[in-house]
Amino acid sequence: MPTKTKTTEKQAAGRSPEAESALKELFLDEMKDIYWAEQHLVKALPKMMKNATSDELKKTIEEHLGQTENQVARLERAFESIGEKAKAVKCEAMDGLLKEADELMKETDKGTEVRDVAIISAAQKVEHYEIASYGTLHALATTLGFTEAAELLKETLEEEKTADQLLSEAAVTINEAALQETN
Repeated sequence: MPTKTKTTEKQAAGRSPEAESALKELFLDEMKDIYWAEQHLVKALPKMMKNATSDELKKTIEEHLGQTENQVARLERAFESIGEKAKAVKCEAMDGLLKEADELMKETDKGTEVRDVAIISAAQKVEHYEIASYGTLHALATTLGFTEAAELLKETLEEEKTADQLLSEAAVTINEAALQETN
């Protein structure tokens, strides 16, 4: 008579240990990636703020800088909540986006509304990358049963969506001012 092997609840629910391990590894890789991204964004935002002309844009960037510093700490708590040490691994996507932001600022005249438009463009590309990353991380954390990490990641996801909305709102007046500036 064959012996029955014990199955875990997760296996009974259709989860193989191998698949769960691979998913957790992907989750950790993505966490390390966004951790690097946020740390480097903390360094890049002051430069964007310094190059901005519009007080509204400067204020929006300054507020997001404070949030980004908190997001770094929140990621550290998310790592800790799953029993992992926070570790950053270079995020090629964010590195490219930040290099593009530098190029846009170099290609536009200092003190102009057009430069502000370029900064908003670069900042929104960064926000959209972060929204995609945090959305994915939140879904993976939920799937893996990392409840605390999922809550922390969702909080950051909502902040990123709000930052993007604020940039869109600032763009309405700044784009119009840039158009007037060039006429």
